[in-house]
Amino acid sequence: MKNPVIFQNIPCTLVTGFLGAGKTTVINQLLATKPDDERWALLINEFGRIGIDGALLASSQDNDLKQKNIAIREVSGGCICCTSQLPLQIAISRLLSEHHPQRLLIEPTGLAHPRELILQLSAPHWQTALKMNAVITVLSGEQWQQIKYRDHDGFQAHVRDADVLIINRYVQLDTSEKQVLVEWITKLNSQVKIIWAASGLTASEATDSSDKFVANKLVTDTYSKTLNEQLNKPSSIISNQRKVSISNPTKSMIGLQSQDNSLATASSSISSIDETEAQANPQTSADSDLPYRYHEEQQDFQLAGWRLPAHYILNADDLQNWLLALPNWQRIKGVVHTSDGWMQINFNPGSLTTRTINPQTDSRLEIILQLGNTVDTHAVDKATGKSETENDAKASLALIDWEDRDHELMALVI
Repeated sequence: MKNPVIFQNIPCTLVTGFLGAGKTTVINQLLATKPDDERWALLINEFGRIGIDGALLASSQDNDLKQKNIAIREVSGGCICCTSQLPLQIAISRLLSEHHPQRLLIEPTGLAHPRELILQLSAPHWQTALKMNAVITVLSGEQWQQIKYRDHDGFQAHVRDADVLIINRYVQLDTSEKQVLVEWITKLNSQVKIIWAASGLTASEATDSSDKFVANKLVTDTYSKTLNEQLNKPSSIISNQRKVSISNPTKSMIGLQSQDNSLATASSSISSIDETEAQANPQTSADSDLPYRYHEEQQDFQLAGWRLPAHYILNADDLQNWLLALPNWQRIKGVVHTSDGWMQINFNPGSLTTRTINPQTDSRLEIILQLGNTVDTHAVDKATGKSETENDAKASLALIDWEDRDHELMALVI
């Protein structure tokens, strides 16, 4: 019998941020800095049942993760921060034992309070296995401008529990607004290190003048270097919590709520982008047959997702119009076979992004619709001039007939 492998001080970084903040972009930037001879692992927590973030990251890394020594595993079907510790323990243990990574990145769902995950990772059994480095939190300047985000406790919670705050999507902020943003951040977390993300170069910037191109490249390179340096800086947030956990171990369980049958569901909630595991995962698919769809309500959100056979080709323009017409949508993600080829879809209210990707084993689509109780629904929509009451917002979601939505989506198949 082989002796169990004991892992010690594996560098680990949390990349947190509210729903749609831009965590995937930052993680891609971190992965791009990985030395060729190092093995890294990434654990992604999906709020919904259908794993998409792993596919998005895989496609952005040109689908040669194995060659690049990057392993990805997903925990789907709920938040690892507020269900039970078991899915997190299993996922991390499997990543460490199967892939022997030299660095671990963890991306919790954007709907989670990071404090719960910090409490879990401060437990004694992780203190020798993982060396917790700075908690990197992503904040969208576009979201911050809106009261419904700025005053939302979940949005603020990510700032409070950050060692490093990456601010992106801020080009529309003037100097005074940036100053107000910094003051707002400081009130929530006076110790956090603020890094302003470098925006990507555009074609016009690259051709206007060589001097401008060089200047922009220097800014981008400096940002990339600064971001990468955070991977090796210790986390004061987690260090302080670990001291509390050691002095009073029971506190490490504060706020954690176990669900019934967690032992039975834990193994099925863990999936990877490997197709063999995905097909065997009962939370991702009721069986091996597709198409598959689910919908459910969690917290203040409705979630719905679809997995479709790869040979289903959807009309690209009609699909986008159908998605954008959904009520109160907050996030739309997918990898879909369309009339324009295989497309990656990544929509949030401030950004609509699509790009072509390599062929996938199946199409995956997931949407998150927000109920009216956490949104400033009395605010007037700038585009339409109309207002919506909280009850109207809830009613519009309650009236959704998911069978009709299924038929509508299937009608888009060419």
